Amino acid sequence: MPPETDARIERARSASGDELKTLVHEAGDQVLLAPLENPRLEEPHLILMLERLDLSATVLSAVAGEGKWMSSEGVRLRLARHPRTPKRFALAAVRQLFLFDLVRLSLLPSAPADIRRVAEEVILTRVPHLAVGEKLTLARRGPSRVAGAILAEGHPQAIKLALANAFLTESQVLKVLAKAGVPERVVGAIAQHSKWSCHYNVRIALVRNAQTPAASVLVFLPQLTLGDLKQLARLEGLAPHLKKHMREELLRRGNERDTHERGRPVREVD
Repeated sequence: MPPETDARIERARSASGDELKTLVHEAGDQVLLAPLENPRLEEPHLILMLERLDLSATVLSAVAGEGKWMSSEGVRLRLARHPRTPKRFALAAVRQLFLFDLVRLSLLPSAPADIRRVAEEVILTRVPHLAVGEKLTLARRGPSRVAGAILAEGHPQAIKLALANAFLTESQVLKVLAKAGVPERVVGAIAQHSKWSCHYNVRIALVRNAQTPAASVLVFLPQLTLGDLKQLARLEGLAPHLKKHMREELLRRGNERDTHERGRPVREVD
């Protein structure tokens, strides 16, 4: 090892707090590992280091392996979201995060996709046990799957917030509508929502759902393609009133087609 590297390592092991702010930006694993042995190293210094995206897995593993630092929420969050943190350490950090740090992690584009997904799954396991206030916050700004899960619960105050959530996707709305036992007020809110009720696939799902208000069904049926309408009318288990409305719509379209055919001018044969 070059003498100057030895000197930098020794300096890092004994540097003062102010010097450590500079040393955490040094290059080379050996120099970056040395501050971890320095008793003057404090959490702000370490967090400054963990903000570096060029840190190696070796340095990140050394931090994660130190129980003293893993007791810090700030350190856990940065290890969980760092793209080079070895998977086993990242997963361990994710599972120890507080609720809203999990939310931040799940929505962070720079974090590894699989880690973001695990963060969502951890949130989902906690949802049933959360206070109403926390659920309302998650409904407003949680990731798509979380907003969908809270929407499906049907808490009156959460429904409007979840449907307005910028991260909520059509896929999650469709999953809510397909979920057994979803409260009628949730189905009704989706059917009346200015954004989601305009999605064609959502309209199909609403027409199939026995809890959709009849007034909404009557609005949606004329907007469905003839093929989809015929397919829906053949489904088993549809509520009788839905089948009745579908037959009436099919009959109306049939009458319109006949009228149109009769109204065509007859071409004279010379």
